[in-house]
Amino acid sequence: MTEQGRRTRDAIVGTAADLMYTHGVAATSIDKVLKACGAGKSQMYHYFKNKDQLVDAVIGHYLDHILAAQPALGELADWADFDRWAEQVLDIHRGPAGPIACPLGNVAGELGDDPRFAELLDKAYRTWEGKLAHGLHVLRDKGKLRADADPERLAQLAMVCLQGGLQMAHVRRDITPLEDGLRLAIAHLRRQS
Repeated sequence: MTEQGRRTRDAIVGTAADLMYTHGVAATSIDKVLKACGAGKSQMYHYFKNKDQLVDAVIGHYLDHILAAQPALGELADWADFDRWAEQVLDIHRGPAGPIACPLGNVAGELGDDPRFAELLDKAYRTWEGKLAHGLHVLRDKGKLRADADPERLAQLAMVCLQGGLQMAHVRRDITPLEDGLRLAIAHLRRQS
């Protein structure tokens, strides 16, 4: 793919991601995406055979942005790193527009029952969880987590606390549920040491 082609594809995906986040997947037509980004149908169909493939790319786009906004996830080697990760998550949602909805959560709410997308969404969440699990494996290898602890299960629990807290924080326009969910998750993780 040429650099110009990459920019065109990225523009289509980025525009689709913005529109789907704001209006939902069902309300975001291919024509609306193309009009908003200034691309033509031939360009769209050069990169994506149909809307389903575009939604697949949008899910990947959301995951990439979520992980990029949480750089501590790649550096989890001590308990203080988990605290730093939680603060990074909270900082994202402390802004004037926050607490903002999780883009993966939005798509999961709309398309999670659709088998075409449920697997992709699960894979995205597992990638996110996997970063937490990796850090917990590091802690276990260092003797800072019990040898019988299950890093994957603990990472899943942390994600449940994060997603549930985030959904309630967004609906209530109050960051407290997210703060409480993350504090509960980190406290539970630390009790496994």
